[in-house]
Amino acid sequence: MSKTKLLFIANPISGTRDKQPIIDSLPQFLDRDRFEWEVTWTQHKGHAAEVAHLASEEGVNVCVAIGGDGTVNEVARSLCHTDTALAIIPMGSGNGLARHLQIPMDPDGALRVLSRCDVKALDYGLINGIPFFCTCGMGFDAFISEKFAGSGKRGLKTYIENTLKGGLSYEPETYELVIDGQEEHYTAFLIACGNASQYGNNFYIAPQASMSDGLLDVTIIEPFNMLNAPQVVMQMINKTLDTNSHVRTLQCSSLHIHRAQPGVIHYDGEPAEAGEDIEVRLVPKGLNVVVNEKADKTTGPILKDIQDIYDQVTGDIKAQQRKIRAINKNLLDRLLQRN
Repeated sequence: MSKTKLLFIANPISGTRDKQPIIDSLPQFLDRDRFEWEVTWTQHKGHAAEVAHLASEEGVNVCVAIGGDGTVNEVARSLCHTDTALAIIPMGSGNGLARHLQIPMDPDGALRVLSRCDVKALDYGLINGIPFFCTCGMGFDAFISEKFAGSGKRGLKTYIENTLKGGLSYEPETYELVIDGQEEHYTAFLIACGNASQYGNNFYIAPQASMSDGLLDVTIIEPFNMLNAPQVVMQMINKTLDTNSHVRTLQCSSLHIHRAQPGVIHYDGEPAEAGEDIEVRLVPKGLNVVVNEKADKTTGPILKDIQDIYDQVTGDIKAQQRKIRAINKNLLDRLLQRN
């Protein structure tokens, strides 16, 4: 029986944690009778996409992205409509796709999911031909994505600061949506198209979204008083945004959006300039993904947040413990050499 070939694609600069301890721990979680693997460290933006594309052509069974949303997006883009599956060891600040798939934030837990290697074909989306896997959109969230991309710091704190500052000055736009030949007009704060349920950090913009139903979940947030902003934020966290009176939701496989002027859009948080006309569509079952079949689908969002925090802290502690053990071993080896 042939072994499953894995390629770990690690981004050395994403997140705040050292990735080397994860690589060092692979033999603890992966049976060498079942798996064989190699590791590539990315060297520049776009490198993960290049490596994943080559791996798919060479017959690698699974490309494992070790990094944040940017690394995951690069690897996933190159694996669409190939036999090579995507797996994720989440190490970024948002980890939107990993959280939607309920991949543990603790690297050890994520490696246990990988060791089971349950693969499922899932949907992905296209906005003006650009693949996305969680969400895409325009309006306020794209505006904030552009601000966030230009920030010197990453992380949830920076994102929230940009959101609060930007929300005070952002002006809603008017959009014309064409869905199945039907035209509708909205003045909107933002329009988000979800293949998955969240932006990241368990902020659910499309709480009912599924990656296996063949449909986009479109969320339209109409203008609201900024005094209502805390309520909107809380509803995004507890997965009840679709109950807000300022929110309109719909499902479709594709839509055309027209706006008055060009501007920024985003795909999985990456900003890009686009014209007045925007095409969004879903591609059913176009990406093979290693999923967590043992995830607890009944866990509530607040409990899930607590579990995520616990997993992340546990992962940090384990990483430090591995570093200390490596340092101690190195010191012991030197002492033995002297004697």
